[in-house]
Amino acid sequence: MTTTSPTSFVNRKYPSQADFLTDVEKFVAQEVLPNTREWEANAAFPDPIWPRLGELGLLSMTLTKELGGPGYDCETYVNACRLLAHGDPALSMNVAAINALCVAHFVHFANPEQCAKYLPGVVDGSIKMAWGLTEPDAGSDARRVKTKAEPLESKPGYWSINGRKMFITNGGKADLIVIVARTGESELSAFFLETDQPGFKLEKRIHTVGVSASNTVQFALENAVAWHTPCKFEQAIGLLYRGRLGIAGMALGIAEKAFECMVDYAKQREQFNRKLADMQSVQNMIADSAMEIEATRLLLAKGAQTMDAGKPIILESSYAKLYASETANHVTNRAIQVHGGRGMTREFLVEKLWRDAKLTEIGEGCSEIQRLVISKQILK
Repeated sequence: MTTTSPTSFVNRKYPSQADFLTDVEKFVAQEVLPNTREWEANAAFPDPIWPRLGELGLLSMTLTKELGGPGYDCETYVNACRLLAHGDPALSMNVAAINALCVAHFVHFANPEQCAKYLPGVVDGSIKMAWGLTEPDAGSDARRVKTKAEPLESKPGYWSINGRKMFITNGGKADLIVIVARTGESELSAFFLETDQPGFKLEKRIHTVGVSASNTVQFALENAVAWHTPCKFEQAIGLLYRGRLGIAGMALGIAEKAFECMVDYAKQREQFNRKLADMQSVQNMIADSAMEIEATRLLLAKGAQTMDAGKPIILESSYAKLYASETANHVTNRAIQVHGGRGMTREFLVEKLWRDAKLTEIGEGCSEIQRLVISKQILK
């Protein structure tokens, strides 16, 4: 699907995708990592972060050239998520979801009129987005979605939406949400829903132990008006495969940062008249972490390269997401162990990385679901 007259939306142009990633790395070091504790304390990102992300092109990585985007490959997308997680995993999670689930929804399912109305604001950060699938009774079992959509006879293309959504990343800040809703007894589809309407009722902020700067919420829809994007449930859910690679990139970034902290601390800290780095037990933790991180890099690279080759990535995305998320949790746990009691204090970043890492085993399909996907693909 393309518009009749594509417009270039990306504010900053890069000679190559490598140059883009270099700028992302600088942005993380200068503007993200120094603020991550403040964002966590405020349980929110500052509003100016969104146009800044737009300016850098971080909100349009998956937008095709035909629609005016940069058309970056999947390897660039996952590496951007990885680099962002070095500074703030919650920001990485938001950028991963916006690209894989929201912007990609425009690429695959939106009509030209919808693209013209929303895309410029989405990619420059003036329209903040979220993806609304999860409900109180529909988590891992996504087909249990109860939110209902009924066509509005007076407004062709628009539907009335009633239901409740929860655990929606960035839902409290979003101006536009992709809503998955039931259109029939056995059919589901997706809709663009603007939040500045009476039918959208924010019920509560959901405070989480990790990635707390992300505005995760529960909201109700009462005769809310939404614009249909013709797609089947299986097609919309198919966007999760690239999303899983993005979360794998986030998990890898967390593991890499925790590993860096662990190694630096082990080289400096002395106990029993020697550096921690000279102790075999600590060396074993460093070796295991290095090996798992390297294996994660290879699995993630394979998944991204497979997608860039135009091949199915159901199996590869689950491999990468499952292994990366468990690696993030293993490495952050070891990092705290090496730091000892100090690792449990807010003086050191490892405790935050440890809390943030847990989300990667749950979001975009929990580890149990990834194992189920893998076994089904192998046994079919």
